[in-house]
This record gives sequence, structure tokens and C-alpha cells, in this order.
Amino acid sequence: MNSEKNIAALHNIIRDLTEIESRLNEYIDTTMWISDPHGAGDRFVSILKGRFGLVWRICYEALPKTFSKEKIDYLGRIIRKERYFEDEVYRLDRQDIISSLVRIVQYRVQNVRDFDEIRNNINKDLKHVLENLILNYPVPNMIYENELIADKIISSLCKIVKQVILGHLIVLGDVFDRGDEPDKIIRILNQKDIKRYLTFIWGNHDILWMGAAAGNKSLIAEALRISTRYDNLDFLNRLGIDISRLQEFALKTYTGEIPGNFKAKQDISRRMEKALAIIQFKLEEQTILANPEFNMESRLWLHKLAEMLKNNDTSGLTDTHFPTIDLDDPTKLSAEEEEIINELAYQFITSKKVRYLMEFLFEHGKLYHIHNYILNIHALIPSTPDGQFEEFLGYKGKALLDHLQHRIKTIGKNYLESKPQDPKDLALMFYLWCGSKSPFFGKNAMKTFERYFIVDKSTHKEKLLYWGENLLKKEFMDKIMEEFGAERIVYGHTPVDIRKGEKIASPDGRAINIDGGFSDAYLSRGHALIQTPYSLYAIILPTPEEIIQARQKKEPVNLRVEIINNFETPLKVKDTYTGKLLIKKRNELYEKLLQYSEHHSDMEKNATLNYSMV
Repeated sequence: MNSEKNIAALHNIIRDLTEIESRLNEYIDTTMWISDPHGAGDRFVSILKGRFGLVWRICYEALPKTFSKEKIDYLGRIIRKERYFEDEVYRLDRQDIISSLVRIVQYRVQNVRDFDEIRNNINKDLKHVLENLILNYPVPNMIYENELIADKIISSLCKIVKQVILGHLIVLGDVFDRGDEPDKIIRILNQKDIKRYLTFIWGNHDILWMGAAAGNKSLIAEALRISTRYDNLDFLNRLGIDISRLQEFALKTYTGEIPGNFKAKQDISRRMEKALAIIQFKLEEQTILANPEFNMESRLWLHKLAEMLKNNDTSGLTDTHFPTIDLDDPTKLSAEEEEIINELAYQFITSKKVRYLMEFLFEHGKLYHIHNYILNIHALIPSTPDGQFEEFLGYKGKALLDHLQHRIKTIGKNYLESKPQDPKDLALMFYLWCGSKSPFFGKNAMKTFERYFIVDKSTHKEKLLYWGENLLKKEFMDKIMEEFGAERIVYGHTPVDIRKGEKIASPDGRAINIDGGFSDAYLSRGHALIQTPYSLYAIILPTPEEIIQARQKKEPVNLRVEIINNFETPLKVKDTYTGKLLIKKRNELYEKLLQYSEHHSDMEKNATLNYSMV
């Protein structure tokens, strides 16, 4: 019996070793990064269908260099639409399209495992023909000559191309706020065929909503305030959040003209925005006072406001109508405010639709991730002016990120299992949203109060801390690379405006910011970072207006590319962080195989000795 177990174990070692060796010598999967979609659901879906410009680049790499830009653009549009059509400007016949699509699939399929995945999702009616095409086996001429059959072949091949061109999608957070369809984005990312190759990194706006769902009342008020500020009432309705009591309170309490610093366009939204802002500021200050270790005393504005109102010293204020503020106890909620926020908190915590979104974020999200020796974060690693890692809660650098991730995951587990939350954990979620030492924020303070109520615009400025400056220091970058075992860092959070000459990558290419202002509230553009076995490059995505203009002119959409690195030899899995782990496992298996070989040799010697003695 032991002999049979040993043989089975030996077979497993041999199988694992051969699979690892094969994997190490494969080319890396194509990876794509996107950051900060901020609720722009339709635009996200539209650009995802085109794989954020990846289709064009893969066509360029896979097809002969004789293919013109116009020909590649035409083929790319056929792939995106998943159907054959004749273009007024440029045209390929069906046989050329089929041949080109097959070449792209062959370029991306590297092994039997990849081909098996295609087989599992292939059009069953055309299974044998499609397999023969991909394997270069003979196919009947009718698939090219009969237009109906050819069109079905083209449609099926387009689906396969979309399936194989992307091996890994990394989203660097901030699905929520600004736009009104974060739920649509999460539904797309949560689909089985996308989630299997997705890595999701939390952004500060995701943390805001996660903390709200977990029960932090100031974050609930803030999440709702931002939603009303951008008139995203339909989104709240889709979540099943009943705001009728809030609406009634806002109309009754905040009468007259609402100052221009409140941004909502609809009158009812502006009044709710103001009502929620006052509730938010009261609750925030209660949290700050209860957690002196946060060192956020500079954010305690309500007592200053109360003194101004008491002394009729209001020339520096944009607004003087604060009917719910008790001038002797300004952080205290009125009885009605307390009822409203308690009701909204109950809805957030118990809503099944909110839970669906939060389950994705808590269970599948991370604070950071290392892929192909690239460190991925949303915003930053807290640092000091002299280029050292900043300490918070007794941790710094990688240890801080690991500690915070563990705390966030614990909060998520309690939320999803309907267990009570530790008040300190809920307070931490507030700090992670807007604290100066948070890896999600990176500014000295969030100046929402000042922007609403203080006339002096110099008080509105949120000073960026030391991250951007430190990234330009070789010593600091070396420190990050050593700390995390990485070669580059990719992040988002602060939009890069290429119109002003700003670059996506640092001069040495080790720090890459891919926040291109995806939503209408920012630059309405966005960037995608792409790594293939041959290169690492950023694509500057077109704005919706640029897409429309190109279609009107019947021209290809102009995709601008910023090349960060071309690799002298194509990258293989053995050149990546995953490869490093596989090599370690391979070496361990070799040791076991050697032990089995030595044991087997000893057994043979003993058997020979015993036989000779007989």
C-alpha cells in the first residue's frame, strides 16, 4: 500500500514539475490597467467592449506590417461590433477578415490550456470549422464563399479574439461617485467571464461607500451628499434607498436661496446637499473628538462657525442660514437630524442591493497587488518630506498596507455576516477616506467645509503631500522597490492632464499614473496602461466628443500612445513575480524528486543484496 502511495506521489511531482516548466517558458498574458471610472457606466462599458484600445494594438502586433492604420482600424471596428460590415472608406473581403482574425487568435493562444478554454466557449454549430481554422487544418471553401456562413464565422472569431487578447484586467479603484452608474460598472466587473481575470484595488471613493455600508454614519451622510451634489437620485432609487423623509426635512428646513457653492442643479438636490453637509460635519467632528490619535483637530470648524454666528461676525461666510446648529453645542444633531440619519443608516446596512455591490468590493478588492514585478495601488504609500515611509498606527510601508487591509477585510466580514462593528474600525474607515496619513488620500486635509462656507478661497486649497515629489527621488523609488520586491509602481487617484504636457510615466518609467480623468466631472478622457510580451505602453483614451467627431468625418479614432518600455526579448512568465514564486515551487519539487530517486536507488541496492544473499 505504501508503495502505491509513493508511486502516486511521484507521478504528481512529475506532473507538477512539467506543468511549471511549461508555464515558466510561456509568454506573459497581456495585462490592462484602468483607474478611476467614477460612475461613468455607459462609457466604461463602451470602452471595455473595445478593450480600451487594446484591440488596435494587438492587431498591430499580430498582423503583417503591410497592414495600414486604416485597415487595422477597420478590422478593429469589426471585432468590437462582432459582425462583418462594408466600410465606405476602407473594405476587406470576408476571406481576408477571417484570415486576419485567425492570425490574431493564433498569436495569443500559446498552449493547450489556452486552446481548451476557447473550445469551452466556442460556437457549437461551427466548432469543428473554427478549431480547424485555428489549428491550420483544411476547411471547406464554402465558409469563405457563402456570405451567411462567412458572417457567422467572423462573428464567432470576433468573440474568440475578445476572449483571448486580454489575460489580466487590473482596476485601480474609485468606481463610485461623480457619475450615476457605479452599480453598472460593478455588475460588469462581477461577471463570471471577467471576474476570473480581474484584480480590483480599492480607491478612496470605494472606501467611502464601504465604510457607509458597514455603518459609519458620517460616511453615510457624505456618500449621500455627493450623490445629491451630482443629482444622482436615480442611482439612489436603484439601490432602494428611500430619501423621501430627507427630502421633506430639507424642503422644510432649508428655505430661501441655497448658496452657489452647493453644486446640485435640481432645487431639491441642492437642499438635500446642504442638509446632508451639516449632518456630515457634525458627525465627523464627533469622530475627530473621540479619536485624538487621528490628529485632525484642525478640521473642527463648527465651534468656530458658532462663535462667528454668536458675534454676528459673518462677513467671511458664504452662508449664514444654519437653523439646526445649536450655537452652544454645534456638533449635536437635532432630534430630526438624528432620526433621519438613523433611518438612512438602517437602510444602508440592510439593503440587499447595496450588499451586492459591497460584497464584490470587500471580498474581491485589495489595498495593493504585485503583478509582473509591478506594484499596484490606488493612490500612494504615506511618506515624509525627506522621502521616508510615514508611520501610522505603529506601522509604515508594506506593514502599514498589510495591517490596513486586514482591518478592512475584518470590517467587511462583520458586515457581510451581520455582526456588530468595532467603533474604532468604523472610525478608521472615516480616516482612510480623508486622513492625511491615509494611503487613499494624500493631502493635508479635505476642505469640503471651507469650500461650502468660507469666502476666502485660499482656505479651499487642499495641499498635496509628498508623494509626487518623492517619486522623483531615486532613493525613495529604490526604497519602494526593495520594500515590495517590485520594479515599477502603477497608481491613479490624481488625474494627469496631457493637454498641459503632463506625462503618465516618470522620467525613469518606474512610476506610472494612469488616472486620466475618466468621468465627465474630470477630463472625460481616461488612460489605459497595457503590457504585452513585447512592450509596456499607455493609451490616452479619446473623449466622447473626439469619438463622435471621428465618426462624423469617417476617420479612425485617434488613439494616442505613450511608449514606456519596449522589451529586447519578449517577456516570459519566468521573468515575472509569479514566475519567481513558481521557480521556488519548482525547486522544492526537484528536491522531493531527488529524495524519491535516492530512496528508489537504495531500495534497488537492498533488493540486489538480498537476492545475492539468497
